Amino acid sequence: MTAGSGIIHQEMPKGDVNGRMHGFQLWANLPARDKMMTPRYRDLTSEQIPVVNLSAGIAVKVISGEVAGIKGPVADIVSEPEYLDVTIPAGAVLRQATKPTHTLFIYVIDGQGIFGEGADHTVEADNGTLVLFENGDELVAAAGNHGVRFLLIAGKPLGEPVAWQGPIVMNTQAELQVAFEEYRQGTFIKHSG
Repeated sequence: MTAGSGIIHQEMPKGDVNGRMHGFQLWANLPARDKMMTPRYRDLTSEQIPVVNLSAGIAVKVISGEVAGIKGPVADIVSEPEYLDVTIPAGAVLRQATKPTHTLFIYVIDGQGIFGEGADHTVEADNGTLVLFENGDELVAAAGNHGVRFLLIAGKPLGEPVAWQGPIVMNTQAELQVAFEEYRQGTFIKHSG
């Protein structure tokens, strides 16, 4: 979903038979020049997300970005995101090219691994750990004794101020005040679908 000039939405996810559910939402800010673009929404199912099987049993679900020539279904996003769901079995190592100009982080969702490059630039991370990386052109990920699963997230940094309140993100407090006033007055939505 791209909120752009205003969108109101409601999510009604369903869990398994016991009501359990696991999920991740990734929210990315828009640059000032694109803040008021036409909103858009796209629904994806797991069947629409390609899985790239690499050597040593490594599997990568490509949500956005590209792995081994396979592109993910989420495209045309202003911040040029890369969003990968990576599973590495015990003892295997992934070397993934990254854009040196993009901000990159990983979030471990199962297992344990060692991430980085070189003895001075590695970090061990396990389930529930987020690691933010410095600029570089490659991420090296080595699985621990029981393997590792993580999300690899990267995107073009905006380098702009951020003003945030509730579900609305703008660049200044004054812009936030206008957005909330428009919401109260019923003029928040600029485009109707």
